Amino acid sequence: MPIATTDPATGQVLKTYDPMSDEQVDAAIERADLAFRQLHGTTIAQRGQWLTAAADLLEAERDATARLMTTEMGKTYAAAKAEVTKCATACRFYAAHAERMLADEPADAKAVKAQRAFVRYQPLGPVLAVMPWNFPLWQVMRFAAPALMAGNTGLLKHASNVPQTALYLEDLFRRAGFPEGAFSTLLVGSDAVERILADPRVRAATLTGSEGAGRSIAAIAGRELKKTVLELGGSDPFVVMPSADLDKAAEVATTARCQNNGQSCIAAKRFIVHADVFDAFAEKFAARMSALRVGDPMDENTDVGPLASESGRDELHAQVRDAVDNGASVLCGGEKPTGDGWFYPPTVVTDLRPGMRMWAEEVFGPVAGLYRAASYEEAIEIANGTAFGLGSNAWTTDPAEQERFATDLDAGNVFINGMTTSYPELPFGGVKNSGYGRELSAVGMREFCNTKTVWIGAGEAGPGAGAHSE
Repeated sequence: MPIATTDPATGQVLKTYDPMSDEQVDAAIERADLAFRQLHGTTIAQRGQWLTAAADLLEAERDATARLMTTEMGKTYAAAKAEVTKCATACRFYAAHAERMLADEPADAKAVKAQRAFVRYQPLGPVLAVMPWNFPLWQVMRFAAPALMAGNTGLLKHASNVPQTALYLEDLFRRAGFPEGAFSTLLVGSDAVERILADPRVRAATLTGSEGAGRSIAAIAGRELKKTVLELGGSDPFVVMPSADLDKAAEVATTARCQNNGQSCIAAKRFIVHADVFDAFAEKFAARMSALRVGDPMDENTDVGPLASESGRDELHAQVRDAVDNGASVLCGGEKPTGDGWFYPPTVVTDLRPGMRMWAEEVFGPVAGLYRAASYEEAIEIANGTAFGLGSNAWTTDPAEQERFATDLDAGNVFINGMTTSYPELPFGGVKNSGYGRELSAVGMREFCNTKTVWIGAGEAGPGAGAHSE
């Protein structure tokens, strides 16, 4: 795939880049290694000042940066501006709380026969981040902000269709004051990832992307014995029970499915509705989906912009046609438009069953699958009957059902009476084929730290001195 900015609203190639040479990549890794040694010697307070400066720049440059993202991958301008603001918020969060998150944690010294015992969190070194195009700023920032605050350095291999956003991120951290090489963008193809991750100076990797890409990174890192965090695909359930506020549930369901033009790992994709309210919900949901305005992502009246690539739209339409050809019904949408740009109408498909592609695959675009469940137990069976386990939603005002959903939904995130999203304050990640490890919160910061046990004795021989134990 060429490294290029191609406007999804028109299909026009706006800017292309030559991939970096092996020598240029090696030089960037060396700078990251040198910067790590420098960062390791700075205080958390100093790093916090730099990260706060990055937040200031993001806020000052919000409109231009949002316009760049919209041009590169097609999200609406309003959504792009919100993404920039969210990144600034994350920077401020980690600048304010990193000292507490990284503080030594005392242990019970008496229990371990020590004068003093504690856990210390220390950075690992340069970390390779392989990131996708759908949230080109936020996906990177939720790794970069905690990693830099912990004292690590970052090497970004971004998606090939968002090169200008990738270069902006490198420039952002440099202008904020971080040492040269603390965060570098590598304009390379996916074929260069193995060599980069195998470099002994690179200590770990994080990837947000497809299941296939995650398996590839995990295999390389396993061979090299390097830590990884993987956030992969999702086919999130959105369960609606009889006690739910159907109007509110349908409103949020529409946003949850079509946020970011439907191109989000944690977008709700499978809408599982109790039979008692299925028809009422289906009517409300299809009406709201049909009412969404598809068009120019820079137009403030647009709800859904184009998909990021022509191949992505073709794949989405093929999934819909497969369902229809095998007996599914389309309540709205489902037709690929003609003309310039990679647009697709908000679509609701029902009467789905095993064997159809939409039953088992992630659907990446504004297409919703609607499922009928006769009981709570059947709703859980459908919700968990997927290889993915990233986010999940449940709508019920019954406190007992809320507790059951919190336990029974097999996912890394459970949101009840609300839409799945990510917050700096909460851990984020998945289970099963949606990956492992966590981003955000203190948990995400510590993923790329050496959790070091420190045991200090009294300096004299005592019980157990010299003994070998494990």
